[in-house]
Amino acid sequence: MSDPLLSVRDFSVVYDVDPPVAAVSNVSLELERGEILGLAGESGCGKTTLAYGIQRLLKAPAVITSGSVVFHDASGEDVDISALDAERMRAFRWDKISMVFQGAMNALNPVATIGSQLEDVFEVHRPSLTRAQRRAAVVDLLDIVKVGGQRIRSYPHELSGGMRQRVMIAMALALRPQLMIMDEPTTALDVLVQREILRQISDLRREFGFSVIFITHDLPLLLEISDRIAIMREGRVVELATAERIWNDPQDDYTKTLLASFPRLTGEKGVVVR
Repeated sequence: MSDPLLSVRDFSVVYDVDPPVAAVSNVSLELERGEILGLAGESGCGKTTLAYGIQRLLKAPAVITSGSVVFHDASGEDVDISALDAERMRAFRWDKISMVFQGAMNALNPVATIGSQLEDVFEVHRPSLTRAQRRAAVVDLLDIVKVGGQRIRSYPHELSGGMRQRVMIAMALALRPQLMIMDEPTTALDVLVQREILRQISDLRREFGFSVIFITHDLPLLLEISDRIAIMREGRVVELATAERIWNDPQDDYTKTLLASFPRLTGEKGVVVR
Protein backbone atom coordinates (compact mmCIF):
# COMPACT_ATOMS: atom_id res chain seq x y z
CA MET A 1 0.00 0.00 0.00
CA SER A 2 1.22 3.48 -0.86
CA ASP A 3 2.53 5.42 2.13
CA PRO A 4 3.88 8.70 0.76
CA LEU A 5 6.16 10.94 2.80
CA LEU A 6 6.54 13.70 0.21
CA SER A 7 4.27 14.71 -2.67
CA VAL A 8 5.59 17.06 -5.35
CA ARG A 9 3.03 18.30 -7.87
CA ASP A 10 3.59 20.29 -11.09
CA PHE A 11 6.68 21.92 -9.62
CA SER A 12 8.50 24.47 -11.79
CA VAL A 13 11.51 26.73 -11.26
CA VAL A 14 12.68 29.48 -13.63
CA TYR A 15 15.92 31.44 -13.50
CA ASP A 16 14.77 35.00 -14.06
CA VAL A 17 17.52 36.15 -16.39
CA ASP A 18 17.43 37.47 -19.94
CA PRO A 19 16.14 35.32 -21.52
CA PRO A 20 14.51 33.30 -18.68
CA VAL A 21 15.75 29.73 -18.23
CA ALA A 22 13.35 26.95 -17.22
CA ALA A 23 15.40 24.86 -14.78
CA VAL A 24 12.61 22.58 -13.52
CA SER A 25 9.41 22.09 -15.53
CA ASN A 26 6.20 20.61 -14.13
CA VAL A 27 7.85 17.87 -12.07
CA SER A 28 5.50 15.57 -10.20
CA LEU A 29 6.62 12.68 -8.01
CA GLU A 30 5.96 10.97 -4.72
CA LEU A 31 8.50 9.68 -2.24
CA GLU A 32 7.42 6.69 -0.19
CA ARG A 33 8.14 6.41 3.53
CA GLY A 34 11.45 4.57 4.04
CA GLU A 35 12.27 4.63 0.32
CA ILE A 36 15.51 5.52 -1.44
CA LEU A 37 14.56 7.50 -4.54
CA GLY A 38 17.42 8.09 -6.95
CA LEU A 39 17.47 11.26 -9.04
CA ALA A 40 19.70 10.90 -12.10
CA GLY A 41 20.59 12.92 -15.15
CA GLU A 42 23.44 14.81 -16.76
CA SER A 43 24.92 17.94 -15.20
CA GLY A 44 22.58 20.91 -15.56
CA CYS A 45 19.41 18.86 -15.91
CA GLY A 46 17.80 20.42 -12.81
CA LYS A 47 18.44 17.77 -10.13
CA THR A 48 19.98 20.08 -7.54
CA THR A 49 17.58 22.92 -8.36
CA LEU A 50 14.68 20.57 -7.65
CA ALA A 51 16.22 19.51 -4.32
CA TYR A 52 16.83 23.12 -3.27
CA GLY A 53 13.34 24.09 -4.37
CA ILE A 54 11.74 21.38 -2.27
CA GLN A 55 13.40 22.93 0.80
CA ARG A 56 12.94 26.54 -0.33
CA LEU A 57 16.68 27.11 -0.38
CA LEU A 58 16.75 28.68 -3.82
CA LYS A 59 18.23 32.16 -4.19
CA ALA A 60 17.65 34.82 -6.82
CA PRO A 61 17.44 34.73 -9.77
CA ALA A 62 15.76 31.33 -9.20
CA VAL A 63 11.98 31.64 -8.81
CA ILE A 64 9.42 28.91 -8.06
CA THR A 65 6.70 29.62 -10.61
CA SER A 66 4.21 26.82 -9.96
CA GLY A 67 3.45 23.65 -8.06
CA SER A 68 3.25 22.38 -4.51
CA VAL A 69 5.35 20.34 -2.10
CA VAL A 70 3.45 18.56 0.67
CA PHE A 71 5.18 16.71 3.52
CA HIS A 72 3.12 13.94 5.09
CA ASP A 73 4.44 13.99 8.65
CA ALA A 74 4.58 10.77 10.67
CA SER A 75 2.28 12.49 13.17
CA GLY A 76 -0.46 12.47 10.52
CA GLU A 77 -0.21 16.17 9.67
CA ASP A 78 0.12 17.21 6.03
CA VAL A 79 2.46 20.19 5.80
CA ASP A 80 2.36 22.44 2.72
CA ILE A 81 6.02 23.48 2.66
CA SER A 82 5.34 26.38 0.30
CA ALA A 83 2.94 27.90 2.86
CA LEU A 84 5.34 27.92 5.83
CA ASP A 85 6.59 31.30 6.98
CA ALA A 86 10.34 31.89 7.30
CA GLU A 87 10.52 31.03 11.01
CA ARG A 88 8.57 27.77 10.65
CA MET A 89 10.61 26.85 7.59
CA ARG A 90 13.87 27.25 9.52
CA ALA A 91 12.52 24.96 12.24
CA PHE A 92 11.26 22.49 9.65
CA ARG A 93 14.67 22.10 7.99
CA TRP A 94 17.01 19.67 9.72
CA ASP A 95 14.16 18.59 11.99
CA LYS A 96 11.93 17.02 9.32
CA ILE A 97 14.10 17.30 6.19
CA SER A 98 17.88 17.46 6.20
CA MET A 99 20.38 17.73 3.38
CA VAL A 100 23.92 16.64 2.66
CA PHE A 101 25.03 19.31 0.20
CA GLN A 102 27.24 18.80 -2.82
CA GLY A 103 30.86 19.24 -1.74
CA ALA A 104 29.70 19.30 1.87
CA MET A 105 32.73 17.48 3.22
CA ASN A 106 34.77 20.60 2.39
CA ALA A 107 32.23 22.92 4.02
CA LEU A 108 33.19 22.23 7.62
CA ASN A 109 34.65 25.19 9.52
CA PRO A 110 38.43 24.56 9.51
CA VAL A 111 39.04 26.39 12.80
CA ALA A 112 36.30 24.68 14.85
CA THR A 113 36.29 21.12 16.15
CA ILE A 114 33.81 18.73 14.60
CA GLY A 115 32.27 18.31 18.04
CA SER A 116 31.48 22.00 18.38
CA GLN A 117 30.04 22.12 14.87
CA LEU A 118 27.73 19.19 15.58
CA GLU A 119 26.75 20.69 18.92
CA ASP A 120 25.60 23.84 17.10
CA VAL A 121 22.77 21.83 15.51
CA PHE A 122 21.41 20.87 18.93
CA GLU A 123 21.98 24.32 20.39
CA VAL A 124 19.84 25.91 17.66
CA HIS A 125 17.14 23.24 17.29
CA ARG A 126 17.09 21.63 20.76
CA PRO A 127 17.80 24.59 23.09
CA SER A 128 16.39 22.74 26.11
CA LEU A 129 19.32 20.30 26.12
CA THR A 130 22.11 20.92 28.59
CA ARG A 131 25.70 21.17 27.40
CA ALA A 132 26.39 17.69 28.78
CA GLN A 133 23.38 16.30 26.91
CA ARG A 134 24.50 17.94 23.68
CA ARG A 135 27.99 16.54 24.09
CA ALA A 136 26.62 13.04 24.74
CA ALA A 137 24.39 13.27 21.66
CA VAL A 138 27.39 14.29 19.50
CA VAL A 139 29.49 11.39 20.79
CA ASP A 140 26.60 9.05 20.01
CA LEU A 141 26.28 10.45 16.47
CA LEU A 142 29.99 10.06 15.76
CA ASP A 143 29.81 6.46 16.96
CA ILE A 144 26.74 5.79 14.78
CA VAL A 145 28.49 6.97 11.60
CA LYS A 146 31.67 5.09 12.58
CA VAL A 147 33.88 8.15 13.00
CA GLY A 148 34.17 7.43 16.71
CA GLY A 149 33.23 9.59 19.68
CA GLN A 150 36.90 10.05 20.55
CA ARG A 151 37.17 12.33 17.50
CA ILE A 152 34.94 14.95 19.08
CA ARG A 153 37.92 17.28 19.62
CA SER A 154 39.39 16.73 16.14
CA TYR A 155 39.55 19.48 13.52
CA PRO A 156 38.41 18.82 9.94
CA HIS A 157 41.97 18.78 8.56
CA GLU A 158 42.76 15.89 10.89
CA LEU A 159 40.14 13.70 9.19
CA SER A 160 40.21 11.96 5.81
CA GLY A 161 37.73 12.95 3.11
CA GLY A 162 35.60 9.91 3.87
CA MET A 163 35.50 10.72 7.58
CA ARG A 164 34.55 14.34 6.89
CA GLN A 165 31.70 13.12 4.74
CA ARG A 166 30.58 10.84 7.58
CA VAL A 167 30.57 13.89 9.86
CA MET A 168 28.27 15.67 7.40
CA ILE A 169 25.97 12.64 7.36
CA ALA A 170 26.00 12.71 11.18
CA MET A 171 25.01 16.39 11.07
CA ALA A 172 22.12 15.61 8.71
CA LEU A 173 21.04 12.71 10.93
CA ALA A 174 21.33 14.63 14.22
CA LEU A 175 17.65 15.48 14.70
CA ARG A 176 16.41 12.17 13.27
CA PRO A 177 14.69 13.67 10.21
CA GLN A 178 12.14 11.72 8.23
CA LEU A 179 13.77 12.69 4.91
CA MET A 180 17.41 13.10 4.02
CA ILE A 181 18.34 14.66 0.65
CA MET A 182 21.84 13.76 -0.50
CA ASP A 183 23.36 15.75 -3.37
CA GLU A 184 26.34 13.89 -4.87
CA PRO A 185 27.45 12.68 -1.40
CA THR A 186 30.28 10.48 -2.72
CA THR A 187 31.82 12.94 -5.20
CA ALA A 188 35.65 13.18 -4.94
CA LEU A 189 35.87 10.03 -2.82
CA ASP A 190 37.75 6.99 -4.06
CA VAL A 191 35.80 3.89 -5.03
CA LEU A 192 36.41 1.95 -1.81
CA VAL A 193 35.39 4.87 0.40
CA GLN A 194 32.33 5.44 -1.80
CA ARG A 195 31.33 1.84 -1.20
CA GLU A 196 31.69 2.25 2.57
CA ILE A 197 29.64 5.47 2.58
CA LEU A 198 26.87 3.92 0.47
CA ARG A 199 26.72 0.85 2.69
CA GLN A 200 26.45 3.08 5.72
CA ILE A 201 23.65 5.17 4.22
CA SER A 202 21.69 1.97 3.52
CA ASP A 203 22.34 0.65 7.03
CA LEU A 204 21.28 3.93 8.65
CA ARG A 205 18.14 4.07 6.53
CA ARG A 206 17.17 0.59 7.72
CA GLU A 207 17.97 1.44 11.35
CA PHE A 208 16.21 4.80 11.59
CA GLY A 209 13.56 4.44 8.87
CA PHE A 210 14.11 7.75 7.08
CA SER A 211 13.57 8.23 3.35
CA VAL A 212 16.34 9.34 0.99
CA ILE A 213 16.44 11.37 -2.20
CA PHE A 214 19.84 10.51 -3.63
CA ILE A 215 21.07 12.83 -6.40
CA THR A 216 23.85 11.86 -8.77
CA HIS A 217 24.75 11.61 -12.45
CA ASP A 218 26.10 8.11 -11.72
CA LEU A 219 23.24 5.90 -12.86
CA PRO A 220 24.97 2.55 -12.13
CA LEU A 221 25.39 3.65 -8.53
CA LEU A 222 21.68 4.45 -8.26
CA LEU A 223 20.75 1.10 -9.78
CA GLU A 224 22.56 -0.54 -6.89
CA ILE A 225 21.11 1.38 -3.94
CA SER A 226 17.74 2.82 -5.03
CA ASP A 227 14.24 1.44 -4.75
CA ARG A 228 13.04 3.69 -7.57
CA ILE A 229 14.82 6.07 -9.94
CA ALA A 230 13.63 9.29 -11.57
CA ILE A 231 15.51 10.25 -14.74
CA MET A 232 15.69 14.00 -15.40
CA ARG A 233 16.46 15.74 -18.67
CA GLU A 234 16.27 19.48 -19.33
CA GLY A 235 14.28 20.10 -16.16
CA ARG A 236 11.73 17.34 -16.67
CA VAL A 237 11.32 13.83 -15.27
CA VAL A 238 11.30 11.72 -18.42
CA GLU A 239 11.07 8.34 -16.67
CA LEU A 240 10.24 7.14 -13.16
CA ALA A 241 10.33 3.45 -12.33
CA THR A 242 11.83 0.83 -10.06
CA ALA A 243 15.58 0.37 -10.33
CA GLU A 244 14.98 -3.11 -11.71
CA ARG A 245 12.66 -1.78 -14.41
CA ILE A 246 15.09 1.00 -15.35
CA TRP A 247 17.85 -1.57 -15.82
CA ASN A 248 15.90 -4.33 -17.53
CA ASP A 249 13.31 -2.42 -19.52
CA PRO A 250 14.01 1.32 -19.87
CA GLN A 251 11.23 3.11 -21.72
CA ASP A 252 12.70 6.49 -22.60
CA ASP A 253 15.42 6.89 -25.23
CA TYR A 254 17.36 9.22 -22.94
CA THR A 255 17.40 6.59 -20.19
CA LYS A 256 18.72 4.08 -22.71
CA THR A 257 21.43 6.55 -23.74
CA LEU A 258 22.47 7.09 -20.11
CA LEU A 259 22.72 3.35 -19.53
CA ALA A 260 24.73 2.86 -22.72
CA SER A 261 27.19 5.59 -21.73
CA PHE A 262 28.72 3.52 -18.94
CA PRO A 263 31.37 0.90 -19.80
CA ARG A 264 30.61 -2.78 -19.27
CA LEU A 265 32.98 -5.33 -17.79
CA THR A 266 32.07 -7.91 -20.41
CA GLY A 267 31.62 -7.92 -24.18
CA GLU A 268 33.73 -7.12 -27.20
CA LYS A 269 35.80 -3.98 -27.36
CA GLY A 270 33.92 -1.03 -28.74
CA VAL A 271 30.55 -2.80 -28.46
CA VAL A 272 27.95 -1.57 -26.02
CA VAL A 273 26.38 -4.57 -24.29
CA ARG A 274 22.84 -4.22 -22.91
